[in-house]
Amino acid sequence: MQGRRAREHSLPVVPALKRVLPAGLRPGGVYSLQGSMSLAMALLAGPSLNGAWCGVMGLPDFGVEAAAGFGVALDRLVLVPDPGERWLQVLAAMTDVLPVVLACAPARTAPADAARLGARLRERGSVLLVAGNWPQSEAVLRVSGQDWEGLGQGHGHLSRQELRVEVALRGASRTAVVDLSGGVPEKASAYRIGA
Repeated sequence: MQGRRAREHSLPVVPALKRVLPAGLRPGGVYSLQGSMSLAMALLAGPSLNGAWCGVMGLPDFGVEAAAGFGVALDRLVLVPDPGERWLQVLAAMTDVLPVVLACAPARTAPADAARLGARLRERGSVLLVAGNWPQSEAVLRVSGQDWEGLGQGHGHLSRQELRVEVALRGASRTAVVDLSGGVPEKASAYRIGA
């Protein structure tokens, strides 16, 4: 992998998330995600299905089989379960070479550090998905409810996962209900939800 420069076009999202982010993921943007790892995996899937490398940092329990089920290509996924005390430096290095990085928010981030990282993201054209709160986010996506179908009396197969997502984007807010089981393209892995 080598360093990248900013790109003009947005990164795609899977069809189910077009109602939430119709323009896709803006290069240089930071998106705060709250309430659902499924939403985070679905956001990684769009760029991954289009050939992009992705990274996950600070999430030691990240489910790679579940991510594959959403369409994340595991052969183009960089995992850093524990970046240690150099969280910001590791994240900056990852965003230098990867178009999309999902990271767990640290307990506290100084506004100056967030601003420096934001400038680096804009320069490189990378997208940061943060599980938790982040100052200066492009958008905050919060899952306020979810429904599952397909399990009955402790057995069966999941056939549907529906999320109620509240989006705060550039001063405007809206709510959308998305069915993640129907939004994963057919070329996704055999672990696909509903398969």
